[in-house]
Amino acid sequence: MHRTNAQVRHDRGGLTAGSYFKSFSDIAAIIQKIKSRDFQPLPREDDDDASKDHDTLYATMTASEPEDEWSTKRNRMRQQIWRVLHRLQGFETRFGLKTAAITSLLSIPAWIYRANGWWDGDEVWWGVVMAWLIMGPRTGGNIQDLITRVLCAVLGSLWAGLSYAAGDGNPYVMAVFAVIFMLPMIYRYTQSTHPRSGLVGCISFTVVSLAEVAAQGKPSPATIAATHGVAMIVGVVASITVNWVLWPFVARHDLRKATATMMFYCSILYRSIVSRYVYYEEGNEPTKEDIRASEILEGRLREGFVRLRQLLGLTRHEIRLRAPFDPLPYSALIDACEHFFEYIVTARQASLFYHPHFIRDNTEFAADLLGHRRDAIATILTNLYVLSGALRADRKVPKYLPSAAATRKQLLDRMGVLEAELAASGRLSVDEKLEGRKWAQIYSYSYNESLTGCVEQLEELEKYTKAIVGEQGHSDSSEEETTSTEDDFESAPSLPETPAQFLSYLDQNPETPTRALLQPYLTYEKWLRYEFVRPNAEIDCLSNIVPVYNGQESLFRIRTIDYELADKIRYLMPLESYEREEDKSLAIAASLEEYQDNFDGFTRG
Repeated sequence: MHRTNAQVRHDRGGLTAGSYFKSFSDIAAIIQKIKSRDFQPLPREDDDDASKDHDTLYATMTASEPEDEWSTKRNRMRQQIWRVLHRLQGFETRFGLKTAAITSLLSIPAWIYRANGWWDGDEVWWGVVMAWLIMGPRTGGNIQDLITRVLCAVLGSLWAGLSYAAGDGNPYVMAVFAVIFMLPMIYRYTQSTHPRSGLVGCISFTVVSLAEVAAQGKPSPATIAATHGVAMIVGVVASITVNWVLWPFVARHDLRKATATMMFYCSILYRSIVSRYVYYEEGNEPTKEDIRASEILEGRLREGFVRLRQLLGLTRHEIRLRAPFDPLPYSALIDACEHFFEYIVTARQASLFYHPHFIRDNTEFAADLLGHRRDAIATILTNLYVLSGALRADRKVPKYLPSAAATRKQLLDRMGVLEAELAASGRLSVDEKLEGRKWAQIYSYSYNESLTGCVEQLEELEKYTKAIVGEQGHSDSSEEETTSTEDDFESAPSLPETPAQFLSYLDQNPETPTRALLQPYLTYEKWLRYEFVRPNAEIDCLSNIVPVYNGQESLFRIRTIDYELADKIRYLMPLESYEREEDKSLAIAASLEEYQDNFDGFTRG
């Protein structure tokens, strides 16, 4: 990618984090061109020339490039300022500031007069060099990197001291020690996936051994190895610590944001493909340039999914004090998002070979389906926008979202009705009917199933997004309810009467408020829900059913309240006194037969 090997790319943060940033930057540049498009309806003006080409009874869903109505000349200065400030927010500026901060802090003793002796005499400034060398522009570091690099610095310094002491400075003995130590370090630097630890070992051994040869035994090799080794360790620890503290690269945070961004990109791609390949007007068929641009974008998005999985792998080595990071919901969410993307691509490819022309050729049918089409598309886009926004902001997802499956089913049902009407009208010849049957099979398995598959994967996206960020109004209360049920109920709570005798119990206590009589039954209902989840085989499925028409219908009577003493705010539409039912009058139909007659009349049979 950068005309370097994999180890160098990893050393620069390019194998994982760098590739992630580069890939998503390329995707964003392509997506930005699509986002600037808008859905423009057909003109509804009375134009004879326009009416000859197509009927303007319905609006198109074709995307077109909007006109730029503002002048860039007047805003050129502000645009340049914005570009400079935006560039200063990039990783290059942050990396430069971090490197300048660490080198400046470690170099403070060099400017203190009293520290000049040990700073220059013991060559402690090698710690500044080491910190500068292993600072990463993209990746931050983890506890594994810290321990490995410190260990290599200690081994390099110790082995260099032993090499000098073993032969009293004999260069041949030191060469043998160098071969034994440098070969594994060079292999680690050039061939392993953690090259910087090998670089630290090589530099430590080289610096300490040369310093001992230059000192000629004064000070002792142990002193030189200790002072230079400590300087190397300080440089390693300082660089990793600064990367942790200042603008750290946290893979799990970028994974969450990148996954949300990919979901948003899929929504843009879905909108673009539906408008360009599925619901387009006569004469606006997709061109070769459109197909080529779509294939380029799809290739970039596939690369983006690879980068997401690389980020997922980086989360395994990060320190997280609150709780272990669970990668399984993210892995399932990435898979669902990729399946949604593949369904979109399949729909685009299938639309190039088949399209229900009976709809486009018949403006009446097209106008009939327009509302259903818009509902189906808008529901999917709304769900994707809500899910991606909640995931990026780390906010809980609303409990109820628009049902994409319901709108899709309405569209398919209506299309089936129109196809049946067209076939019954006799306007199709025998050859056209046979051709329609042949293409209907392809439509069912490629074109139609692809768009329906998007709806199915959308439900998976919603499920796993809620598993990651939670659900509004449900997760907290459900957790509290489950906890209280486990703590409060070891067995079924006692009831004054069985649920089947509730109406009799209600009739026997006319002076007690209904709410007070209901409390033990509500507690019992709460316990039942907990038992149904287990499930408990001893619980009857009719345990919470209150029979009405079993000889107790005469006991179910109205209990009026004193409206003058009641809280009037609770009643939005209070009835007049003559419109209210009388106290102790029958609250339900007198018999099941009367109820059935009333129900048939209400539903018109």
